[in-house]
Amino acid sequence: MENKSNTTVLSALGGATVYHRDYSPQVLETFDNPHPGHDYWIRLNCPEFTSLCPVTGQPDFAEIRIDYIPDRLMVESKSLKLYLFSFRNHGAFHEDCVNIIMKDLVHLMQPKYIEVTGIFMPRGGISIYPYCNHGQTGTRYEKLAEQRLFSRPYHV
Repeated sequence: MENKSNTTVLSALGGATVYHRDYSPQVLETFDNPHPGHDYWIRLNCPEFTSLCPVTGQPDFAEIRIDYIPDRLMVESKSLKLYLFSFRNHGAFHEDCVNIIMKDLVHLMQPKYIEVTGIFMPRGGISIYPYCNHGQTGTRYEKLAEQRLFSRPYHV
């Protein structure tokens, strides 16, 4: 994953769209937060996420919601779209998908706080909605992560 933090070096935005056939975190790009001294939320919503069941190879469909409070860097949305699309042929359980996405985004942009929710369509009559979050260690955002994880009324 290359950390591209200036809009002049963004390759996905405005360039030819290349879809990767399998999980590709290296396509993620960043740009500088234009308001680094101000806390604010960003929600990115991908209603057409797909991955494969690692056991059966059957497709899984979900809406992926990414909410974060940026620090210095923000994820560029087209690169995020290409990254999420790269799961299409990737075999991973629902819970694994949301944790991989969160960890890749934490590694990429080091947000103050981030949470990822997967709203997976039913398979076998059961819907699965995994949720994970992370706050910067030793900050109030770490406490926010704990608070939201353990007091979160679980609804979608």
